[in-house]
Amino acid sequence: MKNMKEEIACFAMGCFWTPQLIFGKISGVIKTEVGYMGGEEKKENYTYEDVLTDKTGHAEVVRVFYDSNIADYNQLLDIFWKNHDPTQMNRQGPDVGTQYRTAIFYYSEEQKKKAEKSKIELQKHTKGKIVTEIAKAGKFYKAEDYHQNYLKKRGLESCHINY
Repeated sequence: MKNMKEEIACFAMGCFWTPQLIFGKISGVIKTEVGYMGGEEKKENYTYEDVLTDKTGHAEVVRVFYDSNIADYNQLLDIFWKNHDPTQMNRQGPDVGTQYRTAIFYYSEEQKKKAEKSKIELQKHTKGKIVTEIAKAGKFYKAEDYHQNYLKKRGLESCHINY
């Protein structure tokens, strides 16, 4: 595209399969990838098995490449907040551990300011304490191929387990 302005956003919302599906449907999103971020950067690559140990400090994340002329970062933040429970510490639903924490990893000071402002605004209307971490984006470790577009490849809309 001629006047495309590509930017990157990165969110942790528990298991990364559903967030990838959700963000992938947004107009202006170019592509999404799932992987790991926010922990130690001692290895060339981390695997799902490494992160699953809950010892690496990484969160499961979705990295969103988007055209900011079409999709605004505030719009992505709104989708982030509405599609998980930001008051759950180190878990989302049945998934428990630091790898399932809620986090926004920012790539610029502008993203940081918008993320912090959106968190403050949401807290005004939320009963529980929002525990979402806002941190500078570190190295992204792309998850294994079988995790990429996992739900889409299987024709599923979510991976929620009903109890």
